[in-house]
Amino acid sequence: MTELVRINDEVVTTDSLIKHLKLNGQYDTIIEDVVREKLTVQAAKKSGIEVSAEDVQQRADQIRRVRGLHRAVDMNRWLDQIGVTVDDLEQFIIHMLYYERMQERIVSDDAVEEYFSLNSPKFDAMVLGHIVVDSQGKAREILALLEDEPEMFEALARDHSVADTAAEGGYIGMVTRGSLTTEIEAKVFHGRAGEVLGPFATPDGSGWEIFMIKARRDANLDDDTRQEIRRRLKEEWLQARARDNRIEQCGA
Repeated sequence: MTELVRINDEVVTTDSLIKHLKLNGQYDTIIEDVVREKLTVQAAKKSGIEVSAEDVQQRADQIRRVRGLHRAVDMNRWLDQIGVTVDDLEQFIIHMLYYERMQERIVSDDAVEEYFSLNSPKFDAMVLGHIVVDSQGKAREILALLEDEPEMFEALARDHSVADTAAEGGYIGMVTRGSLTTEIEAKVFHGRAGEVLGPFATPDGSGWEIFMIKARRDANLDDDTRQEIRRRLKEEWLQARARDNRIEQCGA
């Protein structure tokens, strides 16, 4: 049990730190991050990714520049202060380079473009507005008005909606697949701009909801979509690695 810090007469040990992290909910997140890194690094090594001595030196030099450690003696003093050896630093750098290069391979431009070509409907989006009321009868009354005068949607939302979007005329904004319940999504994504749909029970069952489709946004491989695909590629890749490897929670 290692002592980490002393505050007056109180000592914080590794054991007490772990208990603190567990009790405030941070422990599992830290462990999950460590597992993800380890799985990625192991996969990088198995896949033939290489890290050279020159790569390690360049990263070490970068660390020195960022921290203002211009002389070797400054670097050594900093390592002593944090209780880390030169070998520890080298292993850390190698670890991170493997991790970064595997991540780059997972989310390469080719991988992103292939994912989009196979899954483009998932990135269709609709610009929506909604009105939420507390009874089905009231929802039907509003829907009847909108069928004759759809241009009244924003005014009706301001006057009758109990949602926090009422002040904006019920405007929700852009919604992608997976953001709505299955029933609503099926109808919304088969709808057309200007169409009013509903009423639907709200997900929590407390009210009734009417939607207006403001506009359609067909899937487009723009910067936002690329960023979302990269996130999905990483997550799906890690889930596959977790299934293929033995991960066991130990003592602590």
